[in-house]
Amino acid sequence: MADEHLIHYSGRAPFSPGIAQRAQGSWVFTEDGRELLDFTSGQMSAILGHSHPDIVATVRAQIGHLDHLYSGMLSRPVLDLARRLADSLPAPLEKAMFLSTGAEANEAALRMAKLVTGKHEVVSFARSWHGMTQAAANATYSTGRVGYGPAAPGNFALPVPDRFRPAIVDAEGNLDWRHQLDLGFDLIDAQSVGSLAACLVEPILSSGGVVDLPPGYLAALRDKCVERGMLLIVDEAQTGLCRTGDWYAFERDGVVPDILTLSKTLGAGLPLSAVLTSAEIEARAHERGFLFFTTHGNDPLPAAITVLDVLERDRLDLRARELGDRLRSGLDELALRHKVIGDVRGRGLLIGVELVSLDPVEPGAADRLGAAVTRRCGELGLHMNIVQLPGMGGTFRIAPPLTASDAEIDHGLAVLDTALADVTA
Repeated sequence: MADEHLIHYSGRAPFSPGIAQRAQGSWVFTEDGRELLDFTSGQMSAILGHSHPDIVATVRAQIGHLDHLYSGMLSRPVLDLARRLADSLPAPLEKAMFLSTGAEANEAALRMAKLVTGKHEVVSFARSWHGMTQAAANATYSTGRVGYGPAAPGNFALPVPDRFRPAIVDAEGNLDWRHQLDLGFDLIDAQSVGSLAACLVEPILSSGGVVDLPPGYLAALRDKCVERGMLLIVDEAQTGLCRTGDWYAFERDGVVPDILTLSKTLGAGLPLSAVLTSAEIEARAHERGFLFFTTHGNDPLPAAITVLDVLERDRLDLRARELGDRLRSGLDELALRHKVIGDVRGRGLLIGVELVSLDPVEPGAADRLGAAVTRRCGELGLHMNIVQLPGMGGTFRIAPPLTASDAEIDHGLAVLDTALADVTA
C-alpha cells in the first residue's frame, strides 16, 4: 500500500513495517495488533510521551475557538508563550518568534544573522543536521548533499570533536579538541572572503552520531565567533526543554548563544518551533527590515505553554537525569556482555550506542550489524533508530519520553540485550 501512492523520502531506507493505529505514553500500537515501546519519542520530539492528557485537553479546548490567524495578528497564547520561554532562559534571550519546524527556525535564525552582521558565510559541523530547506540544508553535512546541485557559496564545515573517533590526539591518545578547533578555523579563515556571519551548531550532534561536545568546547567556539564578529546560533531541536537533564543543553557550559532555535521538543510532538534572541539583535534586525513571513508564523495554538507547565510541575529535568542514569547504567552493562558495543555516550535521555564490527576486514559489516539489530528490536517490540554514517558503522539514538517509567526503561534494555544476542549469535 505504501509503495502504491507515497513518495519515498528517507533516502534508500524503507518505511517502517506495519501501520500505526494509535500511540499512548511510551507505546505505539499497530493495526495488526503489535505493541512497540518507543525509544525515539516519535521523531525525537514527544518528550511527554504520546497523547499526554494535558496536551490533548489543551488542544481540544483551543481548536474550537482560535486555531489560525493572519500571520501579522497576535493572540494571547503567543504573548504568554514568549514570556514563559524568556523566563526559562538566561539573559539576554528575551525576544521570540514562533514557526512550525526546526528547519524553518534555523532558516529564520540564519537569515537574521546575515542581515544583522551584513555578512553571509556560515560555519557548521561536518556531521551536522539542521534541516532540509535551503539555508538549513546548506549547513547540513551528515547527509543529503549528493545529487542536488551546488550548495550556496560561503558554507564551511568544522571538524567534529568526537572523543570515540578522535581525528587529532594528544600525547595520551585522547582527543585534542582545542588543537582541532584551532586547525578547523585556520582552514575556514583561509577560505573565507571576510564575510563570516554565523556559526550554527548543536550542543549534541544527534544525526551526527550523538556526539556530545566536550566540556569547554562551546565556550571556546563562542570565543572564535567573537573574534570574527560572527553570531553563535545554537540549535536545540532535540536537546532543549529538559531532554539532557538541564532545561537547555548549553547551560552546562555557561555559554549563552546569540540566537537559540527550538523545535521538536517545544511542541512535544506537535509542529512548533521558535527563534529566540536578545533585544539588541532583534532591534538591529527590525531596523534593517527583517522579513520572515510564513503562513503559520505565530499561530495561536498554545500547546507549548502546557508543555512548559508539565515540565515544571513534574520536575522532568530531574526525572531526565534519573532515567538517564538508569538507562546509561544498563547500557554500560550491555557493553560488558556484547563486544559489538564500542561506545556509550550522551547526556540525560539522549544516549548514543555505537556498534562496531568485530571483523574489521569485512567491508560494511558494522552497517549490516546495525541494520540487523534494528530489525530484530522491531520484531521484539522495541522501536529504535540507528544513524549510519559512511565508514562509521551505526549509532543508536536512544531518546525515550521523559515520562517513561523505570519498568519501560528496563524492558527496552532487556529487548536490546536479546536483539544483540540473537543477531551476533
